[in-house]
Amino acid sequence: MAKLYFNYSTMNAGKSTLLLQASYNYNERGMGTYLLTAKLDNRAGTGKIASRIGIDADADMFAPDDNLFDIIKARFALEKPACIFIDEAQFLTKEQVWQLAIAVDDLNVPIMCYGLRVDFMGELFPGSAALLALADEMREIRTICKCGKKATMVVRQGADGHALTGGAQVQIGGNETYVSLCRRHWRQATGS
Repeated sequence: MAKLYFNYSTMNAGKSTLLLQASYNYNERGMGTYLLTAKLDNRAGTGKIASRIGIDADADMFAPDDNLFDIIKARFALEKPACIFIDEAQFLTKEQVWQLAIAVDDLNVPIMCYGLRVDFMGELFPGSAALLALADEMREIRTICKCGKKATMVVRQGADGHALTGGAQVQIGGNETYVSLCRRHWRQATGS
């Protein structure tokens, strides 16, 4: 039975690495996969999912106005993948998460989404909120704070290295911009 999965964490926990590894395992066994990533994040290059440890794969891209059910159904006309993988799932819209749920139910294909749970202000991303509500299974990917405790929050750093407490929810960046922290250290960094 196909399911909708949400694998979530903070920045730099290895979400893309795990996605690429799982896709590789399917492909190694002769079961094709279909990879999608947010058009918004092109740090790895256009149409690429890449990991900090140096592995990558080609992927189709989605934008907020794309109908993912239609995209997946069109892919089925070419070949039916054994599993669909979505990177940067926090950038999905609520409607797109519903489209993924319908694809799982009606096309009987498992869909594994990987993304952030919360932004640098401690707020849920819309895509993550919808996945938390609709996913059949959720898995936390753990990473650690500078103190060794589990990191559940992320801060966005300004040019001076201090935590920012306001701004647009989405700003693409990596280690130079974001740091994963436990709640206590996030509170200290943000003055919350």
